[in-house]
Amino acid sequence: MAPTFSTGVMRWPYSLSGPNESNDPMRQAGIAFSLEQMIPNPSKLKARESYLGSLAKVQESKREWNTNELRRDVKKLYYNRYAAERKKYVLKEGTEMLGVLLSTAEQKFSNNQSGLQTIYKAKARLADLNNMQFMLDGIIAESNIGLNTLMVREVETPFKIDTVLTPANYSIGAADLESVSKRSDVSALSNTIQSMKLEQRSMKFGVRPDFGIRVEHMQMLDMPNQWSVMGMVTIPIAPWSSKMYLSEARSIGSQIRSMESERQGMVLMAKRNISEKLTMLSFETAQYQNFNEKIIAAYENNLEASLLAYRQNTGDFFELLDAWEMLVMKKLEGYDRLLKVLTLEAEYEYEKEFR
Repeated sequence: MAPTFSTGVMRWPYSLSGPNESNDPMRQAGIAFSLEQMIPNPSKLKARESYLGSLAKVQESKREWNTNELRRDVKKLYYNRYAAERKKYVLKEGTEMLGVLLSTAEQKFSNNQSGLQTIYKAKARLADLNNMQFMLDGIIAESNIGLNTLMVREVETPFKIDTVLTPANYSIGAADLESVSKRSDVSALSNTIQSMKLEQRSMKFGVRPDFGIRVEHMQMLDMPNQWSVMGMVTIPIAPWSSKMYLSEARSIGSQIRSMESERQGMVLMAKRNISEKLTMLSFETAQYQNFNEKIIAAYENNLEASLLAYRQNTGDFFELLDAWEMLVMKKLEGYDRLLKVLTLEAEYEYEKEFR
């Protein structure tokens, strides 16, 4: 603590004429100067230093967990934009193909080989695709704003992303549940518990005495100057003083036990989340691969067969339009499934705190 300096008159009589009378026994008036320095108990200082030093570890763990949360948010925004851009490519291909089919149908209509209602239906589908383009542009713009914000840039800053993105294909046996205790949020709680234990220890040291020294100089008016030196010890003698420190220590002990139970619950919940995310990811990845390799391929074959029949005048435009529409919708659904897989990956990596 900083030293304390004080000054003031001392032994000055109420009668102002007293100090001026040479034979007055009250001529002991003077001015006192004192300097006082309190010296805290070294064990208190060390306990307090340990407690304050432990707070840095708590904040560091919280900062790492906040970084993990931001990393998950970035991945989700990135995957949303990626899926939207791939859907736009599908819509572009579908629009170009529908334009060719519509032009062919209009030529056949002039030769009475195509129905007018089917042509109007195709034009309506073309307008629907344009509407979906606007919707995807909105998703891309929203993702860009989020990504630029997290990168601390102007929200309208344009940038390109990697157009090649494949799932990581985490195996279901890859979950190392014992590493959960090393997660930043769990470490933050563990460090908080340790910090509270150090605070509790510091509280218990509150009953230990502090020391001090006081030096005084009295500048007397008409007698020799005087001085004094005093040593001081502060001791919480009264029983309620020690009870106060001990009750605070017991209160912190109750909080510590509560937080230890909370930590156990957090670890169990984290293990559950990791297992759930990995299991869901395994099934969703299998569904996506089956959908992408077999289902979409079947719809592509269906469109090719319908297109061949239409060219050979053995099929009508309505069947061809239906085959085209189903293929486009299934391709879009495929990217929805891919987005779900990638989102689950981001959630799994968040739970595992991949760096």
